[in-house]
Amino acid sequence: MYLRNCWYVAGWSKDIGRSLKPQTYLGENILFYRTKDGQPVALEDACPHRKLPLSDGKLIGDTVECGYHGLTFDCLGACVSAPTQKGQIPRRAVVKSYPVVDRYRLLWIWMGDPELADPDKIFPIENFDNPDWGYTDGGVLDINCHYLWICDNLLDPSHVAWVHVSSFAGAGTDDAPLDLTKTDQSITVSRWIYDQPPSPYYADLVKFEGTCDRLQHYEMALPGIALNKSVYSPTGTGGPGKPHVAQTYVNISYNFMTPIDADNSRYFWFQHRNTDPTDTAISEKMNAGAHMAFEEDRLVLEKVHQGMKDLITPNIDLGLDAGAKQFRLMLSRAIKAEKT
Repeated sequence: MYLRNCWYVAGWSKDIGRSLKPQTYLGENILFYRTKDGQPVALEDACPHRKLPLSDGKLIGDTVECGYHGLTFDCLGACVSAPTQKGQIPRRAVVKSYPVVDRYRLLWIWMGDPELADPDKIFPIENFDNPDWGYTDGGVLDINCHYLWICDNLLDPSHVAWVHVSSFAGAGTDDAPLDLTKTDQSITVSRWIYDQPPSPYYADLVKFEGTCDRLQHYEMALPGIALNKSVYSPTGTGGPGKPHVAQTYVNISYNFMTPIDADNSRYFWFQHRNTDPTDTAISEKMNAGAHMAFEEDRLVLEKVHQGMKDLITPNIDLGLDAGAKQFRLMLSRAIKAEKT
């Protein structure tokens, strides 16, 4: 059902601290906290005795004490104390631990075989440390739907013409031809739209007047990470293979989908732009606009999830679904290969 030997976003790094924080990802209950020196820890949120959540216990130094009988576990899940039978720690008193890494202001968790957890496989954020680029604070949104409905949505440039009329829509977003490309790890659906006004979201952000050539680049990488790139260039300067000009505006929305279970997902995001690196007012305005748009998505996707779950008559696909279908096929093959 899920690809496990990969990195998922578990939260914003700033939100994990010196307190026990329970979360559920991929149907597994997980406890997060940080050691005194700031290192992140992720353990199964269950004592091996009677499966009381360890989050119901307490943090003692860098160890977690179960609130039922005091079994105490270190950062790797080994039992270091059994107060009811001193000197006789049960051999099987072990809690599953998960590799976790802080990167790009996010906390990443590896849900599969710990021996395969290579931090170099974390999805790269280009220009993250480039002082000429600005980024938003980002956000997190819980959506009551399967995470693949969100992935489908983020491989569909056409829905903006109806769902995001006041933000990302614009001429050409309803019917301009789409191009589909793929690698061994990702699917991209894209199109150039020529000589049209910028969308409402970008109208005050671009650095030129008049109409533009606009790129919609919707890319989805395993296990469910979307890079949505918007490029705005003065009319006549944009198009496939053309270099950016001085006035070209680039904004990349990074979107990280982490399944909670089959009916619920957690959606993390932030935007990264090639202008105004220190302008907090622009960052706040962009973040508010993105949150509004993603709320519009949430309202649709929760109803899509319920409608597809309770089918009465068969559903159909449209040509615009080609990217989503290709990504689901890629993911299905990766899950099958992982299991074998």
